[in-house]
Amino acid sequence: MRKSHLLLIIMLLAGVAAFAAPLFTSFSLDQVGGWGLIAALLIVLIVVAFFFQFETTAVSSKEIALVAMLGTISAVLRVPFAAIPSVQPCTYLIICSGYVFGPVAGFMVGAVTPLVSNFFLGQGPWTVYQMFAWGLAGVSAAYAARFHLNKVGLAIFGTIWGYIFGWIVNIWFWTSFIYPLTLQTFLVTQLNSLWFDTFHAIGNAIFLGVLGSKTIAILDRFEKRFKWSSIDSRCGYS
Repeated sequence: MRKSHLLLIIMLLAGVAAFAAPLFTSFSLDQVGGWGLIAALLIVLIVVAFFFQFETTAVSSKEIALVAMLGTISAVLRVPFAAIPSVQPCTYLIICSGYVFGPVAGFMVGAVTPLVSNFFLGQGPWTVYQMFAWGLAGVSAAYAARFHLNKVGLAIFGTIWGYIFGWIVNIWFWTSFIYPLTLQTFLVTQLNSLWFDTFHAIGNAIFLGVLGSKTIAILDRFEKRFKWSSIDSRCGYS
């Protein structure tokens, strides 16, 4: 295993361990002091690790341009739907991008999406959590591609990520504004966003069910036409 791969795994495990802590502790996480800042720093480190991975492997300007283009399109798709609570068409494009181009490219498209779109919708501490959550959606889609999902499979995958995305992003609110940080307050915080997460899940199911296969086919033709040299193949992910 390459050192770069090991770094990514360690950062992901650190993030998961941090957010799973209230499930296994008998005391309030407030005793750790500044837990909101600690959680945010962990997320930032994970995002930076993926950016570093992309920087060290994307040797072609074509690859960089493609990821930037997909990230920008994804961000633009998000803005018009801002008036509809939690309906995020960008999630479908991020999943399709990761499905075709691999986990590192998928993460980058997901991370770029809120970074760009939030200049119009509002930047804040939630941005880095959105970058992380959408990035992971792109990463997981790359591995889901191994199962050759059909329309129904893509819709189910998108539905699952509608809830996972909400659960991850809710962590910034929980660690920043809720006291004490316990399992009970964690669950209440998650339940309070259930309706919004459901709207996101339904939107993902519709977009991926209707457009997912067609979009993946278009991106796949683009990959073959321009002889995309897979970033992730060089990294040993394929």
